[in-house]
Amino acid sequence: MSQQHTADPAPTSAVATVARHRDWWRDAVIYQVYPRSFADSNGDGMGDLEGVRSRLPYLRDLGVDAVWLSPFYASPQADAGYDVADYRAVDPMFGNLLDADALIRDAHELNLRIIVDLVPNHSSDQHEWFKRALREGPGSALRDRYHFRPGKGENGELPPNDWESIFGGPAWTRVTEPDGSPGEWYLHLFAPEQPDFNWEHPAVGDEFRSILRFWLDMGVDGFRIDVAHGMVKAEGLPDLGDHDQLKLLGNDVMPFFDQDGVHDIYRQWRTILDEYPGERIFVAEAWTPTVERTANYVRPDELHQAFNFQYLGTAWDAAELREVVDRTLEAMAPVGAPATWVLSNHDVTRHATRFANPPGLGTQIRTAGDRELGLRRARAATLLMLALPGSAYVYQGEELGLPDVVDLSDDVRQDPAYFRGAGQDGFRDGCRVPIPWTREGSSYGFGAGGSWLPQPASWAELSVEAQTGEPGSTLELYRTALGLRRSQPDLGAGESVEWLRATEGVLAFRRGEFVCVANTSGESVTTPSYGRVLLTSGEIAEADGETKVPSDTTVWWTTA
Repeated sequence: MSQQHTADPAPTSAVATVARHRDWWRDAVIYQVYPRSFADSNGDGMGDLEGVRSRLPYLRDLGVDAVWLSPFYASPQADAGYDVADYRAVDPMFGNLLDADALIRDAHELNLRIIVDLVPNHSSDQHEWFKRALREGPGSALRDRYHFRPGKGENGELPPNDWESIFGGPAWTRVTEPDGSPGEWYLHLFAPEQPDFNWEHPAVGDEFRSILRFWLDMGVDGFRIDVAHGMVKAEGLPDLGDHDQLKLLGNDVMPFFDQDGVHDIYRQWRTILDEYPGERIFVAEAWTPTVERTANYVRPDELHQAFNFQYLGTAWDAAELREVVDRTLEAMAPVGAPATWVLSNHDVTRHATRFANPPGLGTQIRTAGDRELGLRRARAATLLMLALPGSAYVYQGEELGLPDVVDLSDDVRQDPAYFRGAGQDGFRDGCRVPIPWTREGSSYGFGAGGSWLPQPASWAELSVEAQTGEPGSTLELYRTALGLRRSQPDLGAGESVEWLRATEGVLAFRRGEFVCVANTSGESVTTPSYGRVLLTSGEIAEADGETKVPSDTTVWWTTA
């Protein structure tokens, strides 16, 4: 019987090698930190930059190449920081600019790169531009930097068009003018506290080019662009004419999403980024109808990477996974961009819970499902993801096998979509619960003063402390896998896989001297023994040149 780990993690010196090699982003493993839920340094129950800084050695030892930080800018926190009031300031709940500077410097000393979120589609309604636009009333030049419009109807009482907010309800809110009268409407594709910028106005472009330089001068290594498919709206803001618009998202090009004009913006941004040394990068959060449309964002003179949401939404099914892998690699090849692979993030149910439930329920699920099954599949899916050519993203806590917390009470939820009548399901809090570091303490080592969302008692045994050095733990599986990914020359960057014959429900492919087999079926299967076992997500049995692979298990071999 083969055990899970048959190779030691790569030595720390390998980290420096990977961090400094050319085109590092083509095979990078990028770890997403959700700052309010990662580590709390001052005991106020909220994670902060100093907390992140204190845990950087953990991330280095885990074996990742870069850290992506979700927003920490000055914000009223109407949407967890994605409503930015000041793009050049740190919100006091997270620290200050000196903390950001120290974090970037420490990360670089540990050979970790720092990627920060950029939110260019909309600002907070507390942004100085928007506050002045309201104060100055109709005709204000500041209103031209957003989408202010007169309403329809006899007295302007109807929204300017029929667009719906992603968070539910109309995408327009009517303002009260300085004289107290009902006035113009402004566009917000998300919460009313998040007015959309008008990117046709030159001041908006000027401002964001300045913001880019501000953070590049601070030393950040790149930007993850929130709603990268937004910003540009179809001319005239035409009615959509469908009253179930949310079902169209991700399936059609919308008049407010994935408009061709966004690419002009990114070509301008790319010239700025290329002025700076060290291969800084852009990563697009672009929800598009097809992976082929996503490829438009990563043409050689635009962005470097785009999240592969088609892969994230694929069921644990061999045929479906193979189709999306093939389509992804085929779409990225003509533009010369690396594929990216991601299983979880701060907006979707953790994959340990998604895979615990029947397929077809979407990416926000309210039921715990079969916890044991979900974890087994999550571990197998992780090894499959890390074996594919390109770059991979890891969401904080997935290396601990954390499930979503599906039973949070209504009184502790903070997702703004939860409090609206329609739109997103509003259950994103379940994947944002602060992660556990120790077996004991008011918040399992997250901080000395509890946590802003309650953690389940069962998380004590899922903590970093409980899993470190524990054979078979999910944390050690990740550490070993990431070490092997660095040490195996055929893993990481690449443009293709060689598919091998496999029974139904099984994926098998070769990359040089490396072979990966993933059994997504509900039964054990027997495969050839392709060489020396490097790593498995569960126990396997080898005999007479064959290997018995249990259901929901992935195996790595080397033929060298």
